[in-house]
Amino acid sequence: MKLFYKPGACSMAAHLLLNEANANYSLEKVDTEAGLTESGASFSETNPRGYVPALEFENGYVLTENVSVLHWIGENFPELSSDSAGNPLDRFRQLELLSFLSSELHKAFGPYFSGKDFSEAQTRENLDKLNAKLSDFDNLLDGGGRYLLGDAFSVVDAYAFVILNWSNFIGVSLSEWPAIVDYIARIKARPAAQRTLEEEGLAA
Repeated sequence: MKLFYKPGACSMAAHLLLNEANANYSLEKVDTEAGLTESGASFSETNPRGYVPALEFENGYVLTENVSVLHWIGENFPELSSDSAGNPLDRFRQLELLSFLSSELHKAFGPYFSGKDFSEAQTRENLDKLNAKLSDFDNLLDGGGRYLLGDAFSVVDAYAFVILNWSNFIGVSLSEWPAIVDYIARIKARPAAQRTLEEEGLAA
């Protein structure tokens, strides 16, 4: 299978998970602004909506939409499954968290990557909204485990790491939430995360 990705974008979550699972896959970088893949092909032939990730299988089928791709990876690589401990609700808890990450936390970072100019009042409003979602995420870490669903790293942690890591690109400090800072550092220290950052040209 092949993962179409853009460095640092939400596609990095799938990239990280495939590395965690030691999956057999290839990568193709996408310039979403130009609409071209690294090989020069039109990305619209893979995903007409033009954004990453897209996961192409050997039979030519393509899966798009980040939550769908991440859920597929979790279902097909049991070591990444959140319900491996046997709790029947964990599978749905994973979907719950993926929904929050996608529709709330990810969305709160959106204005910072929009390319738009904002007034002082709008800038303050954007930051207030982002801080509110960061506080919501901080509350999710109160369960006492090392990760969002306990002590085992899972699909939701990969996505959360990618989103939270965007704070480094937009100059927003997370010092108000030391638990989040520790959480990011814990995931970043994983060998698969280090490999992913290096492969995307983002290693510090």
